[in-house]
Amino acid sequence: MGIAALVMAPIVVLAGLAAQGSGGLWSHLATNVLPTALHDTILLLLGVGILVSAIGTGTAWLVSAYEFPGRRALSWALLLPLSVPTYIIAYTYLDILHPIGPVQTALRAVLGIASPRDFRLPDIRSMGGCILLLSFVLYPYVYLTTRAMFQTQAAGLIEAARVLGTRKVALFFRVALPLAHPAIAVGVSLALMEALNDIGASEFLGVRTLSVSIYTTWITRSDLPGAAQIALVMLLVVIMLVMAERWARRHRRYAASTKRSHPLKRVILKGPAAAGAIVLCVIPIVLGFVGPAVYLVSESIKRVRFGGISSSIIRELLNTITVSFIATLAVVCLGLVVAYAARLERGRRLSAISLRVASLGYAIPGTVLAIGMLPLITGLDAVLDDIVQSIWNVPLRLWLLGTGSGLVIAYTVRFMAISIGGIEAGFTRVPASLDDASRTLGKSAGSTLRQVHFPLIRPAVAAAALLVFVDVMKELPVTLLLRPLNFETLATHLYGEAARGTYEEAAIAALLIVAAGIIPVVVLGRADQKT
Repeated sequence: MGIAALVMAPIVVLAGLAAQGSGGLWSHLATNVLPTALHDTILLLLGVGILVSAIGTGTAWLVSAYEFPGRRALSWALLLPLSVPTYIIAYTYLDILHPIGPVQTALRAVLGIASPRDFRLPDIRSMGGCILLLSFVLYPYVYLTTRAMFQTQAAGLIEAARVLGTRKVALFFRVALPLAHPAIAVGVSLALMEALNDIGASEFLGVRTLSVSIYTTWITRSDLPGAAQIALVMLLVVIMLVMAERWARRHRRYAASTKRSHPLKRVILKGPAAAGAIVLCVIPIVLGFVGPAVYLVSESIKRVRFGGISSSIIRELLNTITVSFIATLAVVCLGLVVAYAARLERGRRLSAISLRVASLGYAIPGTVLAIGMLPLITGLDAVLDDIVQSIWNVPLRLWLLGTGSGLVIAYTVRFMAISIGGIEAGFTRVPASLDDASRTLGKSAGSTLRQVHFPLIRPAVAAAALLVFVDVMKELPVTLLLRPLNFETLATHLYGEAARGTYEEAAIAALLIVAAGIIPVVVLGRADQKT
């Protein structure tokens, strides 16, 4: 219950902050800020939703239903864009597609045109550019969920349709696609949550979303109540997304269970059909991962040759690793407590509600969470200061906010859902009979967890810790808004350099973040090789 209360507290505080704003502030926001922010946010979400659905579902169908050269490698390589945060994809393509960047310079050389004034591609700093770039790094959310559906639950019905003579195109649109609607809905909702949480890419590309508006209202205009009011609107958008995802999955039930399901038999493609399938799978990999990765490696090598690796990058890497490790330890330990408590009290409604509430943090965008957490952290700082002064007569001041401890608390709230979900999945594989046997032998709940459960769920705990660690490393909005003074991580360093337009200075930081992000993708890829 305490952990669930910690997750809910920022939302309650957010409402209180918003109420501090005057009536005139509401009318100002409604007239001058919210129309543009809502318009851009809704347009961005619609565009990203359509594109990730098309790319994720199409590639999932190709690698699940057909056999062609390189399919096995492509099936896990399609996950690689997950390792590229949204703000890095924007950062890299702003330089790659710059009028004097490598792509346009090469095109002018081929066409025999000397001046950038005589030929230039459409500006990537646009709504269309933002939709396109975000879609090519977020489509794996749809790909993962949809591919799993095609390979298990849908396999029997798809093969039955093939036996009845259904043609390839009709098979996809009339059988496979309707069956995949629930999986697509889940994947799209996750992708849209990430797009809504984004602050770096949208700002770099000139799209004024709700998240960007919250940041500028708080930091640039020093208007915390105004930022809180915009954050409440953003929270309503999140609730609408969750409701839309539930609505899209309404009345969808499957008679077959995964235990009785069998893999989908793939149709062998040859000639032009196989070449077409390869091209369609390679394009999102190249645009979403290979292009940015090659650029970052190239720019990092240039930077190292020119000036070496700066001490600031090393310091920021150590800051990133330290805060990520501490936050991961806190998140995994608390997630283990919540998941184990739910197992001990299974069947009780209060326990189920607490579990759901404790998992809500991941659905709250980073900018919204940061606003709700700030008064909580400063309030705790004030209490600690009073206690220390009353005992030792020494001022503690902003200890939590000034040391990064407040940042760890915010990470804990934000990523608790990942830890709980992964560990809970591990517990489901442990038979309840082991709990009964342990109790019969007189073991306490703590002893049962240490001696029986933990050795069995260790892989699930390790996987959850890995995912949390990488997500904390990549997190930009929370870090940007709650970090201590003069405390830079790789993500905030990259943001600062990109905002100043000094892209070459941020290449090493971006490359390190992407390299860390590849680790969970490799883990997922190894799991894919077993299917």
